[in-house]
Amino acid sequence: MLTSRTTSPYNATDGLTEAAPSAHLLGELQLYGYRPFQDEPDPRPLPEADQARAEIGACLETLAGLLTGTRLEDDLDDLLWACVNVFHRRIGSLERDLDANEQAQQRSQTEQGGSEIRSVELERLTAEGLGLIERRNAFEFFRDAAAEMYEALTGSTWRPRQGSQLNHHTLTAAIIDSRDHIAARRHADTNLLLPPGPKVAFTGGVECNDVDRIWAALDKVHAKHPDMVLLHGGSPKGAERIAACWAENRRVAQIVYKPDWARNKKAAPFRRNDQMLETLPIGLIAFPGSGITQNLADKARKMGVPVWSFGEGA
Repeated sequence: MLTSRTTSPYNATDGLTEAAPSAHLLGELQLYGYRPFQDEPDPRPLPEADQARAEIGACLETLAGLLTGTRLEDDLDDLLWACVNVFHRRIGSLERDLDANEQAQQRSQTEQGGSEIRSVELERLTAEGLGLIERRNAFEFFRDAAAEMYEALTGSTWRPRQGSQLNHHTLTAAIIDSRDHIAARRHADTNLLLPPGPKVAFTGGVECNDVDRIWAALDKVHAKHPDMVLLHGGSPKGAERIAACWAENRRVAQIVYKPDWARNKKAAPFRRNDQMLETLPIGLIAFPGSGITQNLADKARKMGVPVWSFGEGA
């Protein structure tokens, strides 16, 4: 009798046995009632938000209850962090799938010549891209729900050790054209779902460690704009790290713009500066730093963004 190993509906191709392809196909039909590699979008719904938040919270809480008070309690923080990171890594994988899908759509666009086959293929790629976006957004929700429970259980804010913890706009079925899909994805990547409130950019070098002055400057702006959103480059030390700690302490929303070295090479920090200013912050707090810091301040002034400089070289 043909058998097939049951796999997760989110990742139906991971961990398959070496059974014949027909066995896997029959198993998928029996389990889910659809073909896993069909041209039509997956008809199954995404998990409900409230249920997902409750179930994820319960899982982490159960793990904490199991280890608390035992000799394994010292390992609890790392295990809870890893639970959140599972979702974060899945988001990265889906982002890579989205990149591949976008390239495939662009190739398909250049090959269009009135052929019905080519047209159907482009429609399939567009639908596949929308499905990937929905899955990515769902896993971002899962990660953020798990991160909230991590903070509640450990008292520390969850941060990824690689990449940024970002959220994207949920794109709707109103996107009906491949070019619209690609443009909308780029819009979502560069116009993140920022919390409401005035955006205030911050920059400073890794050698700048004047904690008192940095906190005083941020407190002054925060007093005037209590709903502010802090934008910074996410350096692991120096002025930007101090600013990030201030935001956590004051419960101020923050968005991290890290240079994309893989894509932009040596121009990565300067392109990052452009992306930060594209959000049109109401001002830039600039502490002493490198030429990259100076570049951000100069560009902000040219755009008419007020620059509040603290120290020589800002």
